[in-house]
Amino acid sequence: MAKIIAVANQKGGVGKTTTAVNLACCVAAKGKRVLLCDFDPQGNASSGVGVTAQEGKSIYDCIVGGVPASTCLVHTKYCSVLPADIRLAAAEVELADLPRRERRLKEALDTVAGDYDYILIDCSPSLGLITVNALTAAASVIIPVQCEYFALEGISKLLNTIKIIKAKLNPELEIEGFLLTMYDSRLRLANQIYDEVKRHFRELVFRTVIQRNVKLSEAPSHGLPVLHYDVDSAGARNHLALAQEIIEKNEKQN
Repeated sequence: MAKIIAVANQKGGVGKTTTAVNLACCVAAKGKRVLLCDFDPQGNASSGVGVTAQEGKSIYDCIVGGVPASTCLVHTKYCSVLPADIRLAAAEVELADLPRRERRLKEALDTVAGDYDYILIDCSPSLGLITVNALTAAASVIIPVQCEYFALEGISKLLNTIKIIKAKLNPELEIEGFLLTMYDSRLRLANQIYDEVKRHFRELVFRTVIQRNVKLSEAPSHGLPVLHYDVDSAGARNHLALAQEIIEKNEKQN
């Protein structure tokens, strides 16, 4: 059964989608069966691996329309993808009147979880019902933290949401780790933020840091994960190291 990991932070622009896409592809490159679930109405995780949701075959159709997840999957040479489209933005309102509204994503993913080792969910930058669904479905959550001013702003809200979901909807939910993104060792501020996050969250901070990298920024415009855009780039090396760290951690726990 797949380990389901949500990549979440309600603060936008922290590298959440970049992390989800490239981590999924790097874990798959290490021989694991991986499903990337795009759960952001912007659909950037889908386009980041060159996928466009087909009419009636997106994650929206699964959670609102009850369409089986297996019929919406797109299999790429990098990993499998459950794509999103802009209709997902309306799901916040539409889910409100549906039974088991917080568990719709979990129920959809449970039907395909046996076919994968890891399912990575790219969450929307909010703390609404969409993100609640993702955190209810997940076994753990990766929290990307940008190495810039205001980076820690809002983390307390996310942690509080995780605490509530753990208490009421998903007692198994754990923090997989805090991931420092857009790190530039030349900047004093980046090092200060790294030290502060490390001091606050200790062993919950990943050893791997995602460096600020031009190739990592360019890859999505080509519909490619960075590993297939420039395998020698810092972005590719960082995400391969992160994939290895997560695989080793989870194999040790099992």
